[in-house]
Amino acid sequence: MSVGLLLITHNEIGSSLLETATRTFGRCPVPAETLRVAADSDPDRLLAQARALVQGLDQGAGVLVLTDLYGATPSNIADRIEVSIPVRVVAGVNLPMLIRVLNYCGLDLEALAEKAVRGGRDGILQVDSQAKERFSP
Repeated sequence: MSVGLLLITHNEIGSSLLETATRTFGRCPVPAETLRVAADSDPDRLLAQARALVQGLDQGAGVLVLTDLYGATPSNIADRIEVSIPVRVVAGVNLPMLIRVLNYCGLDLEALAEKAVRGGRDGILQVDSQAKERFSP
């Protein structure tokens, strides 16, 4: 039983990130879906879709929802998902965050949400000589 994963993002950001991360692993190790939010989307219709996706993704361990920008429509939709299963929302999705989530997909929902935040934060760095030394083989 693993945590489900839903990416709610502007346009194709979520599907592009999920496709890239899945290629890295050769497969997606968790049940995952994306929800595209276009400029002309109806937020109420998207909220209903998000709720249905969360219900479908849950295997008993809850669902982690990743959004791209806190305070924007995708994040606001995620924040309004109210279902009877555990859901955690993390805003600011990036590829290092998603890779970290997929690497640690066996964690429980709370620990996975924390791992996502750390992965996203740790994956952002200014590329300079110190960073190159830190990540050199």
